[in-house]
Amino acid sequence: MSNKVGIDKIAFYSPDYYIDMVELAHARDTDPNKYTIGLQQDKMSVIPVWEDIVSMGANAALQIIDDKDRESIDQVIFATESSFDYSKSAATYIHNMLGIHSGAKSFEVKQACYGGTAGLMAGFDYVRANPERRVLVVAADIARYGLHTSGEPTQGAGAVAMIISSEPKILSIDAQSFSRTDDQYDFWRPSHSPVALVDGHFSNQLYADSFINVFQQAEEALGTDLNQVKALAFHLPYTKMAKKALTALSDAETKMDEKMRARLIEDWQEQLNAAIVYGKQVGNTYTASLYISLMSLLKESDSLKAGDKIGLFSYGSGSVSELFFGNLVEGYQEQLEKVSGQKDLDERLQISIPDYEKYFGDRDLEYEANIDFEIPTDYVGFYLAKIDEHRRYYDFK
Repeated sequence: MSNKVGIDKIAFYSPDYYIDMVELAHARDTDPNKYTIGLQQDKMSVIPVWEDIVSMGANAALQIIDDKDRESIDQVIFATESSFDYSKSAATYIHNMLGIHSGAKSFEVKQACYGGTAGLMAGFDYVRANPERRVLVVAADIARYGLHTSGEPTQGAGAVAMIISSEPKILSIDAQSFSRTDDQYDFWRPSHSPVALVDGHFSNQLYADSFINVFQQAEEALGTDLNQVKALAFHLPYTKMAKKALTALSDAETKMDEKMRARLIEDWQEQLNAAIVYGKQVGNTYTASLYISLMSLLKESDSLKAGDKIGLFSYGSGSVSELFFGNLVEGYQEQLEKVSGQKDLDERLQISIPDYEKYFGDRDLEYEANIDFEIPTDYVGFYLAKIDEHRRYYDFK
């Protein structure tokens, strides 16, 4: 059994369109500082109707998968809270679109934004028991709260794909982790509702309380080893949430020496500036959010190096949270140079607020029984081509 299992490859994908948060604030007769400082969001990804969680997930995975992976992947795990089918999993589409061998199992997991970590940990356990095999984990979501709602500025869309192996080239994950389940209604989406329902203030508090709880568990188990953690990546429903969690930690009861805790939090706050770069430009991506934060941290930090230990805090409303750790692998920077980063975000097209509102309304076309989608001539990648008797068909160009 392998003791060195982790993230071998990782990539993220965000749609080609975005809106500027200052323009959204003006359109909503709101002070822009409420979005750019209060939430710390600069841009929001906007998804057109010819893309969905499957096409985004496939476009993320296409950046990292090769023929060796197609033959050695034994599981395709798709994490989402934006599923469009209560029976057939999104993973089955991805399995086919990427040409993975037919012996691989494919399934979907759900627990709000924690789902991506649930998929990662399931893949981790499988590879530890089968070190010669691999697992593909895809996390993709479309965050929707409705136009002119309080949650509108925390919308977004995106996907992350990760390959888990026993010879990871990016992050070797520790087997021990720390979790908490607390049955609450801070955020939920009943089956009849196309948008989420949320108690924002309560959700913020529950997020911070959950982080402190799992941190205290880690402190009890790991003691002074926590002093070796160089950075933390967080689930980011909006980017200021992580800073609020660290502020809460500075006021919490811990066994750590106060000077040591203050130094660590200061170091983690500094690294957080790198971890939030992508999230500020994409918005909320639910299950993919933590791993976009991880990619941002690893690609944008100029002080992390191979061998450094980092922590990852995963939170999913309802609620489930987990704190786990890993060590950066020699050469991880070169591995990450091959996939999406700031350049891809810079190449997106800014659209107007009326066009964004049209795209938002166009998503209702997903409920049509039969429809063919028209895509721009310059589009490249997987896309939703048509819906035929509520069956989805994808193509690539």
